[in-house]
Amino acid sequence: MLMALVMMVGCDPVTYDVFATICGTVVNCDTMEPLEGVSVILSPSGKSKITGTDGYFEFAEVEAMQYTLTVQKAGYSTNRKSVNAIAGETTDVTITMDVKK
Repeated sequence: MLMALVMMVGCDPVTYDVFATICGTVVNCDTMEPLEGVSVILSPSGKSKITGTDGYFEFAEVEAMQYTLTVQKAGYSTNRKSVNAIAGETTDVTITMDVKK
């Protein structure tokens, strides 16, 4: 009995990843150059990020589910993209933006 108890205490519990990461780059659709200062909004979470000089954004440790990314920047048309966040994985996306005419 004591040996069984010692063996059970020594076992590591199985853990599962329940969170995901969504990352990507926002680029100009004509030049494919990265866009700095783009507001990236993750819905339905309501979290937001601003892209750096490399156009990169990242939402870490989000729940695994479907999201909509909305990108906005003055002088550009707003764009949206649906993404599926999968537990334990990183979803990498590229979102393009058109210059307003």
